Amino acid sequence: MRIITAVALGLIAGPIGWAAIPAAADAPTAAATAPSPATRLPLTIRTAGGTRAFRVEVARTDAEQARGLMFRKHLAPDAGMIFPFSPPRPAAFWMRNTLIPLDMVFIRADGTIARIAANATPLSLATVESGEPVAAVLEIAGGRAAALGIAAGDVVRWPG
Repeated sequence: MRIITAVALGLIAGPIGWAAIPAAADAPTAAATAPSPATRLPLTIRTAGGTRAFRVEVARTDAEQARGLMFRKHLAPDAGMIFPFSPPRPAAFWMRNTLIPLDMVFIRADGTIARIAANATPLSLATVESGEPVAAVLEIAGGRAAALGIAAGDVVRWPG
């Protein structure tokens, strides 16, 4: 489901970024299903209705980005995962092996939200595209962006 830059991990390049090639069998591991609390950091989104706070995992490595939130059965309302990119680039994600709906928040280099793909369908192989180069993608529980009034143009901040 993640954008990866390592061909060795079974990835292909396309005009919209990198996407994983579907594997015949993917089995969840303890590492894939249990987040490490040490990797969580605070993230805020300034909306028209106020500041919304999250504690997010950071997917920094190719392996972490490839795994993302796959095989998770639950995501707390104030939790998420951020995928930082340097330099910014067009991004395309899919929901392969992702069991819960997610909102994908595409974030520009200046911290503003470019777009939100709401309630991405679990297990779907359809790509969800950023539409422009982005510096990060934030995944939160499906429906949370709308529930919290998060919209394009709002400002995202995190130490990272």
